[in-house]
Amino acid sequence: MSPCLRLWTTFEPQPGAAGKGTWTTGVNRAPSGPGAWRISFGNAPVELLNDVHTELLDLYLEDQDSDRALLFEDPTPAYDAYSLLLAYNWSHSVDTNGMQTFRSPDGLAAVQHRYAIMDTREPTWTAWAESQGHRLWSASFSIGTPASLAVALTASLVSTEPVHRAVKDVPLPSRQHLYYATATQPNAPAVPPPASSARSRPF
Repeated sequence: MSPCLRLWTTFEPQPGAAGKGTWTTGVNRAPSGPGAWRISFGNAPVELLNDVHTELLDLYLEDQDSDRALLFEDPTPAYDAYSLLLAYNWSHSVDTNGMQTFRSPDGLAAVQHRYAIMDTREPTWTAWAESQGHRLWSASFSIGTPASLAVALTASLVSTEPVHRAVKDVPLPSRQHLYYATATQPNAPAVPPPASSARSRPF
């Protein structure tokens, strides 16, 4: 819970999966009052959690120092979130029910954006990764969630910065989709794969 008692985060562990579970973050319009919006991550990679929560902290601090309610009236357009996906050659399809879907070139990840709100109980943004029919992780952003947090999510998804994992921490269905690299010396820069062959973070 934040000092102002408006911003909160909870973690619900998943039995039998060490370190895995569901993170939920929400904002209340008044201290301990009714919720305004919430985001939820199920078994998400730590990098996604870090990138979104870092942006949320920046937004929270800026909101405190501003005369605008940035946690509730974020001026960031939704296009800023999905333009990153298009720049990395994610496919794009639009349904007549108000939903557009973006899929990664390797078919592992997808992001959906509900551009026409017909039911406020439905999330505005949804993302997930799956392999061989197995859902690896998921994320959902309710209506009212600042679009800048969706930008942080998609920027993290297309990032080619290497991640550090022990083999036991990588879900078996994901291993065939990974780039492997030996550990570098502390002062040696890691070289990411070129953007044209970048993979989404599936695990």
